[in-house]
Amino acid sequence: MTGPAPQPVLPEPARRLAAWCALALLVAGVAGVGVWLVIVFKTAVTPVLLALLGTALLEPLYRRLRRMKVQRSLAAALTCAGVLGVVGGAVYIVVHALVETGDQIVASLRRAALDLADLFGAAGTSLDDIATNARDLLGRFGQTAASGVISGLSVVGEMAAIAVLALLLVFFFLRDSDRAVATLRSLAPRSTGDVAEAMARRAFGAVSGFMRGTTFIALIDALCITVGLLILRVPGAVGLGALVFVGAYIPYLGAFISGAVAVLVALADRGFVIALWALGVVLAVQMLEGHVLQPMIQSRTVQMHPALVMLAITAGASLAGILGMLLAVPVTAAAFGILGELRDRYGGGAATGTATAPGPEPPSPAGGS
Repeated sequence: MTGPAPQPVLPEPARRLAAWCALALLVAGVAGVGVWLVIVFKTAVTPVLLALLGTALLEPLYRRLRRMKVQRSLAAALTCAGVLGVVGGAVYIVVHALVETGDQIVASLRRAALDLADLFGAAGTSLDDIATNARDLLGRFGQTAASGVISGLSVVGEMAAIAVLALLLVFFFLRDSDRAVATLRSLAPRSTGDVAEAMARRAFGAVSGFMRGTTFIALIDALCITVGLLILRVPGAVGLGALVFVGAYIPYLGAFISGAVAVLVALADRGFVIALWALGVVLAVQMLEGHVLQPMIQSRTVQMHPALVMLAITAGASLAGILGMLLAVPVTAAAFGILGELRDRYGGGAATGTATAPGPEPPSPAGGS
């Protein structure tokens, strides 16, 4: 005769909570180890991440060439050559504009700081003191500038090596993209191959949509603000437009900084009234982006709350500086894509529908290498 079944020590809700806490700790531990490995091997990880972003941006062009029956290696080479020409030309235009108008923008910002110092009295005096101390600090450390030339050259060399490696990786990622699914399924356990493939497609689709949408929106913002500043005859309008384009890849923070610089330059060189008009142009473009461009262009990508975006940018800046700020939002978008796929599969999301779109199909393997 068997006795009564033993009663559990904890009630069912407590056991469920303990299981979820253990899962959260496990995920946090794995994520922490992953971040630590990325920091340790950042020299190797950085070109891989940049190449993934470039692949996400260029994959539609590669697929179009493949549909035209262009051989796989040639299509990847043509895509990389085209992007090298476009990006090289864009970088030349941006750098040339910033170099040509950089001194003018800096001088305008200095005059704006002095005007603010006269306007705000004691607070402005503090601003003037800060400017004076900054000049003294630059003069003090200028004596050691020669010793920093070698380190500066090494940094430039490292950046060039990363850029070349990233471009080569983009070529291989594009050329072998049709084999990526088979490789992923072979690495995953046999029962989880479909889930791994679906999560990879969703993550890649989120990053691809973010990169294409952000690039298009950045181009429109830069053109609109440049035209507005040219109409207002603000000095350095082309350089300020280039700054807007680059800053658009850092959501919210980049737009705020580039817009503030444009308004300050207008204040210093064209007066208070023109500065108000420049502020109106910047706000109008931001409203156009937030209410028209973002919903229309990025409606099929993973939608994230602005607070989460700011937290991701802050975390990326603390881990990897400016590069971390640029990569924070795409990585977060990929994570949200994976979570969205898991929710659709196991949380009943498929029945209710979600706003995220599935990842793009890989290129057709027709026309071998």
